[in-house]
Amino acid sequence: MGMEILVISNGHGEDVIAVSIAEALRQFPEITKISALPLVGKGYAYEKANIPIIGTVKTMPSGGFNQDIKQMGRDLNDGLLTLTYHQYQIIKQWGKNGGKILAVGDILPLLFAWLSGGEFAFVGTAKSEYYLRDETGWLASTSLLERWLGSMYFPWERWLMNRSACCGVFVRDSLTAKILGEFSIPVYDLGNPMMDHFSVNPSLTFPPETEPLIILLLPGSRMPEAQNNWQLILQAVDSIKAVFSQRSLLFLAAITPSFNSIPFQEDLVDNSWQKEWINTYNLSIPDEQGILFSREQERLIISQQAYQTCLQLSHIGIAMAGTATEQFVGLGKPVISFPGNGPQFTQKFAQNQTRLLGCSVTLVDRPQEVGHTLTQLIKDPKKLKNIADNGQKRLGKPGAAQRIANCVVNECFN
Repeated sequence: MGMEILVISNGHGEDVIAVSIAEALRQFPEITKISALPLVGKGYAYEKANIPIIGTVKTMPSGGFNQDIKQMGRDLNDGLLTLTYHQYQIIKQWGKNGGKILAVGDILPLLFAWLSGGEFAFVGTAKSEYYLRDETGWLASTSLLERWLGSMYFPWERWLMNRSACCGVFVRDSLTAKILGEFSIPVYDLGNPMMDHFSVNPSLTFPPETEPLIILLLPGSRMPEAQNNWQLILQAVDSIKAVFSQRSLLFLAAITPSFNSIPFQEDLVDNSWQKEWINTYNLSIPDEQGILFSREQERLIISQQAYQTCLQLSHIGIAMAGTATEQFVGLGKPVISFPGNGPQFTQKFAQNQTRLLGCSVTLVDRPQEVGHTLTQLIKDPKKLKNIADNGQKRLGKPGAAQRIANCVVNECFN
């Protein structure tokens, strides 16, 4: 009898990672069925990949980002408990029928996978030991309680990973694999699927002054927060212009495809940018809907269809995003970041991200400091070399989804 796998995940970024592994799993003839159950949101990534969704899916008012009581209350009013119960019943039935489960995300899919009563594997996307330590030891910001607990993964999460039904745990970096291995967890260090669609070239040199400096702008993927972040990013752009007044600058704004770009364009016009015909600028971005703006020596392209190319082409990033920032760092490139007003990209989130990504991210207090910080970075080849090496260390090499799929079929569920 063939193997049937149910993929469960909890969030848009997790869905994307889950889909990349599911697509690799499709190549194995012994797998007769792959289904998905997104625990948060409607699972558009699965739909796009033609992976059938079973059970009830729904977008909650918080968008799954219910970090406070008020947001949680709104979700409860909108039927969160009923939704969760339905999802639990489907997962339980799947396990009862002998199906395997691949849980992608954090403790929620991990807990559901265990509750299924069936065999499962877990891909931990949210946590990394880099939040608490690096290769030389604990970070100064790590509390005594965190040190006593021993890992970024809490004891109850490690307990779930240690169950006999859990046949494999896949984590995002080698340091996390090493620490979990000390707790006798069946952990594999196969890389991070986030980097799979990129070609990683971990050597960074800034172009000579005769060529444009290409700067990536990442305002994030949640509205209306991304709009507010964009206005702060444009202040950072002004600070770069002030410092590089004689230099040709190209800004690539990678905006989420589902957004209406008009408000972003209006903000540019308010900041003295002028709209141009895109074909007047010679740059190989595969986005026919790209919109070009100019202001003196500067050019800015808004792209909603060429995300990967924008990341690959840029020399440095101004970022107020989650996953996109990590992917850019994984390419061995530096990021300058500053906190926004939330709900996601707050001071705390920015500080945590800086711990996760190490020397690759320079966190400043205000967007007005970005120009000066960028000049310091360009003059520091040693730091740039460290940033290039660090990206590979923290995000790994491309091809992780295929490696995880091979392991799931040939070792975990064998």
